[in-house]
Amino acid sequence: MEMSPHKPKSSASFADRMVNKVGQFDVAGRTLLIPDMSPTGSRLLAASFRAFGVPSVVMPTYTHLHLGKEFTSGKECFPCQVTLGDILGFLEEEKKRQGDSFNVSDYVYFMPEADGPCRFGMYNKMHRLVLDRFPDFKDIPILYMSTSDGYASTGILPGEKSKYFRRLAYVTMIVADVLDRITWRVRPYEREPGQTDAYMATALQEMMELVEKRGEARDFDAIYALLGRIAAHAKTIIDPAKPRKPRIGIIGEIYLRTHPESNQNIIAELERFDAEVVDASLGEWVNYVAFEQYREICKDWKQAWQRKDMSTLADATRKWAESRIEMAWQGWRQNQVYEQALKHLDIQADHPIPDVEKKLDNDRLFTFDIGTEAALSIGGALGFVHDNFDGVVNVYPFTCMPSTIASAVLKPLLLKQNVPYIDASYDGAIQPNREVALRTFMYQAAQHKAARDEA
Repeated sequence: MEMSPHKPKSSASFADRMVNKVGQFDVAGRTLLIPDMSPTGSRLLAASFRAFGVPSVVMPTYTHLHLGKEFTSGKECFPCQVTLGDILGFLEEEKKRQGDSFNVSDYVYFMPEADGPCRFGMYNKMHRLVLDRFPDFKDIPILYMSTSDGYASTGILPGEKSKYFRRLAYVTMIVADVLDRITWRVRPYEREPGQTDAYMATALQEMMELVEKRGEARDFDAIYALLGRIAAHAKTIIDPAKPRKPRIGIIGEIYLRTHPESNQNIIAELERFDAEVVDASLGEWVNYVAFEQYREICKDWKQAWQRKDMSTLADATRKWAESRIEMAWQGWRQNQVYEQALKHLDIQADHPIPDVEKKLDNDRLFTFDIGTEAALSIGGALGFVHDNFDGVVNVYPFTCMPSTIASAVLKPLLLKQNVPYIDASYDGAIQPNREVALRTFMYQAAQHKAARDEA
């Protein structure tokens, strides 16, 4: 593929484009382009947008990684290269398909962001820099939702629709987590190879259609009922004669651990070596963002009280109440969703964020005050150990700072507890010794399970 970039005309025009072409705005009348991160989660997010009248598609992924690498320096986080390749490849293919009728303004590129030191917070700015180099692509707006406001959709959809969309998006995200956990619980024990994937693909399509049809009305009862039927049928795929395998928990950077192409299908690989795998959830991150907002509000309240600033104190009290209600609502909905599957299958429940924080041993191991996914990875890994998992895999982009911190804490800690642990970093290259390392890890996990069973 030949692509002809050019340099932006001036820094002033670039600054203006950063303000006007990266933000939150009404997407009515345009097609939203969503990167394929979690295959289940991304598709249910797109269905949630479509339920509220926003045409949305999940872009093909990993087909144009060479473009992502061509237009980056190599210092960027690997997911930045993957998602950049996805958007450049999609637009180039659409341009070829549509010919002279192609208009990039018909599309909006969806790229969320996060506060803090993680480079993820700068992806959309980096992508703006690259897209601005292409005359045919420079006018595509980049839409973001941010951790700074708890991924609120204000400005994307009008009025009450914005609040209701966020409610639906949260529930469908948890549904995606549960669908994945059903798959991981059933597939290692399926009667016929491929049976689980075939059924769950059909189930996902059925769920997407239901979300599109009933999502705007927030008919969660219908969604719950379908999820229960999916879990009940999935249970029939299990061969009861097959013994339980070592359970492996995956932690790490959210994009890498949920994007099969980027992590070279590590879940399927571990299953090939006789593992039952559970990946940390999508909901864990969103719940963590809400919990962090609550902690910041508590700090503001204490400072206002110390200063006797009654105006700020009143505002902080209001925000405190709203935050508590939001966290309670999320916990209530999450429990409802998981209950639909747990009636039929013993899938792994999610770790409540306060419990994850407690696993950090009163900030001795790490602290939520520092933030980043390191806090979740360390606490989540210890949560898996507490739940009698037989090994932990830390999946992350090569050079990822939070995951490297998590590795530095977890490796000696789990060694003392005799729990198998392995780091799995990725940058798109194939490592010839990866299979040997995973096989060795799974042998250790099998030994760990045998020792537990005998105890």
